[in-house]
Amino acid sequence: MKHAAGTLLFIARFVVLGLALAFVIGLFWPGSGERLRARFGLAPAAVAPVDHALSGAAPASYADAVAAAAPSVVNIYANKIVTEQALRMYDNPVLQQLFGGQPTTYQHREQTLGSGVIVSARGTDYVLTNNHVIANAADIQVLLYDGRIAKATLVGSDRETDLAVLKIDASNLPVIHMADPGKLRPGDVVLAIGNPFGLNQTVTMGIVSAIGRQLNSSSAEDFIQTDAAINLGNSGGALVNTQGQLVGINTLLIGKGQAANAEGIGFAIPVATATKVLDQLITTGHVVRGWLGADYAFVPVAADSGLPAAARGAQVVAVYPGGPAAQAGLKPRDILLRIGNDDILGPADLRRREAALKPGSQVEVSGLRDGTPFQLEVTLAQRPAMDGSLSGQP
Repeated sequence: MKHAAGTLLFIARFVVLGLALAFVIGLFWPGSGERLRARFGLAPAAVAPVDHALSGAAPASYADAVAAAAPSVVNIYANKIVTEQALRMYDNPVLQQLFGGQPTTYQHREQTLGSGVIVSARGTDYVLTNNHVIANAADIQVLLYDGRIAKATLVGSDRETDLAVLKIDASNLPVIHMADPGKLRPGDVVLAIGNPFGLNQTVTMGIVSAIGRQLNSSSAEDFIQTDAAINLGNSGGALVNTQGQLVGINTLLIGKGQAANAEGIGFAIPVATATKVLDQLITTGHVVRGWLGADYAFVPVAADSGLPAAARGAQVVAVYPGGPAAQAGLKPRDILLRIGNDDILGPADLRRREAALKPGSQVEVSGLRDGTPFQLEVTLAQRPAMDGSLSGQP
């Protein structure tokens, strides 16, 4: 028993002495413990640093993107002369009681706030904005990023896409860089830059909620949907990616005033559409589109048909009398599968493809009529003027 107690006492003294020695070594030689553990292969595994660029993590700041794009975004002040109806009341109370008021009109000056983006085309700088910002304006003033004010003249406008091109008398303009339109995806982070409520150079952030949105069934255009905040005065401003490149022109929103309980639903014109319209407006002052003369809808697919829900093609629902489609022999309920050498993905895709063709050109359309394949040659006409106005324009 005494022998066992003596052994335990010896071990305890040895442990205490070892701890004291380790304390002294650690006090005077910091880091020696880690080196000894590494020497004997007892060091813990090193944690590799995370490369945020490779992992896809969001940057801590989008300041570089804003710095690249913001100088190209301008404020637009469009002054309009508005004529309104009114009643002129008689000064004499008796005449006023007998005849009431006399109809009259009066004019007053009204200023519209908006935004624009400096772009380059054919070696010349222009300002791209929304048509509804400058429509019927008596004069247009542009406030540049550096504080300069320039008078703008209208080059051309297009109601259907709600785009307008301005030319300003100023030099050394900072031109925005265009993004590759094919790389934009739902979920991408985007920044909206503009002049909401007169608060110039306001930046808001969101994501691309959807692409290819069509808000007017008769229009050939599509929109980028985003939840980046777009407000009154943002119209015509820039929607840019995280590199500061232009992906769209902000144009309208759906909010509580337009749809009950709708928030964060804004729309922008894709840069691909904007550049095509820009080129035509510079060349001719207006946009010319091809037209088949028919209305389309999605191809109906029965739930138990075994076919995929997203069936390709477009169904003709109406043919305009005397139009190209009627002259070629297209009929309602025809299912169109190809136009020229291209497959038709859906009604919106068909409208975009026919609009891109020149009036007067011939194109072959093929599809199914009552399950039987058919082919027809259609000579396109020029698309008639459409009402491109949309509610919710900021």
